[in-house]
Amino acid sequence: MLIDMAKKSPLFAGRKKEPEKDSGPAWRILIVDDEPDVHTVTKLALSRFRLDNRPIEFINAYSGEEAKTILSKENNVAMAFVDVVMESDHAGLELVRWIREENKNKSIRLILRTGQPGQAPEEDVIVNYDINDYKAKAELDSRKLITSVYSALRSYRDIMEIEQAKVAQIKYREGLERVVKATSGLFELRTLHNFADGLLTQVANLLNLDNETLILSCNAIDAMSEEVNTDRLHILAGTGQFAGHQDKPIPNAIERLLKQALNEKRCLYEEDIFVGYFPAKSGWINLLYMDNIHTISDLDKKLIDIFAVNVGVAFENLLLNKELEDTQSELIFRLGDVVESRSKEAANHVKRMAEYSYQLALLAGLGEQQADLIKHASPMHDIGKIATPDAVLLKPGKLNDEEWAIMRQHPAIGHQILGNSERPILNAAATISLQHHEKFDGSGYPSGLRGEQIHIFARIVAIADVFDALSHARCYKPAWPIEDVVEEIRQSSGSHFDPALAQLFIDNIDIFNKVRVELSDDS
Repeated sequence: MLIDMAKKSPLFAGRKKEPEKDSGPAWRILIVDDEPDVHTVTKLALSRFRLDNRPIEFINAYSGEEAKTILSKENNVAMAFVDVVMESDHAGLELVRWIREENKNKSIRLILRTGQPGQAPEEDVIVNYDINDYKAKAELDSRKLITSVYSALRSYRDIMEIEQAKVAQIKYREGLERVVKATSGLFELRTLHNFADGLLTQVANLLNLDNETLILSCNAIDAMSEEVNTDRLHILAGTGQFAGHQDKPIPNAIERLLKQALNEKRCLYEEDIFVGYFPAKSGWINLLYMDNIHTISDLDKKLIDIFAVNVGVAFENLLLNKELEDTQSELIFRLGDVVESRSKEAANHVKRMAEYSYQLALLAGLGEQQADLIKHASPMHDIGKIATPDAVLLKPGKLNDEEWAIMRQHPAIGHQILGNSERPILNAAATISLQHHEKFDGSGYPSGLRGEQIHIFARIVAIADVFDALSHARCYKPAWPIEDVVEEIRQSSGSHFDPALAQLFIDNIDIFNKVRVELSDDS
């Protein structure tokens, strides 16, 4: 009967048709049977079978053990015809149990076939084994065979679609988690340069790509003009061929895409290029150019769109914080200038102090954020001198004991002015103001602190203050030669100054002398 059934297949009837073009990969069917004729007639009966305009590819196994070997390597077999009796009376049943329990394959559709129904009663097999159909070979004619295959493959197709949907949901959820993680990292960055570098890093991590990228920013007012002028775009950072691209012109091909993104106010995907459009409420727009993204998926594009919104928020917060810090810094510099002018200090004293302190903080291993903090706070170190009488502050000669006692009050007065603020810059300035006349050996004032009892900010400012005071003329003395200033710092190491910081300053005197020259009156 099996030999004849292929000839009766309705797929053989009618005239020949032009072969249709396959719409996808072939459905893979495993035939597990120890009789070669069964393989032959099954293939013949299904030779013209197609589902969703996809043909069948047959895989042959002549024993249960051979089938295990095949399925251990192949993970996209849609269905299998399994004979019950092969190398043993229950080889087929053992194979079914192995597929479901050990190989953990729940997707493959299994049709059990037997020429000896008594060996494996249908009811027992259906109940105890995870199969999808049970057929006696004697009843399995061509029509029933085709019907069984249609049913099995449709079931497998639907399972695969559900699995793919689950995988897509998992990937999307994981992608959203990556977006949140990537964006949260950007919220922690405090400077525009670090933000730009961080953005490039996070986009690469988000997409698992290693691309050549470029990030730019521009004012939204410029972007709204009818003809966008890309000369007004400011390049913040780049990687690959765009590293160090800040001073170079934007290539024409890239310029065209940047203009399009600005005009259309959206992210662009063109061939293997992505242009990110990240607007901020403050009126600035970030643009991200990335090439070689031919592997980017539709899911990645959705994640980038979400990322773009979050980047806009992060950029907005950065600009707001920068505005606050810039305002504070300007007020601090202006107040420092007031003290500088009143006490007739050398011009730009507080500006040089700030830069000396910043450079020494970095050399001492403080992070960029801490170095920026001391840079912005150090100009307020002498704010307490506002309350010092002119007769004391401007006296050209040596102070007497009473006058010296008045002068020694300015650190505490400065701390009273700046203290109890919740702003980090003012808190740092209050500490510096109070402690910058303390000495490492405990002989300083106002509290006689010693060693690391003195905040590192104050220890740094103490060196910066003395270096600038000695290297510039004051109302009571001329400027010292740099060699004499360096020697004084060396001699005061361990007594006045923290010895480790003093040595760092001396070892890098070229850095500080360059600042002194650039920010001096005659520079």
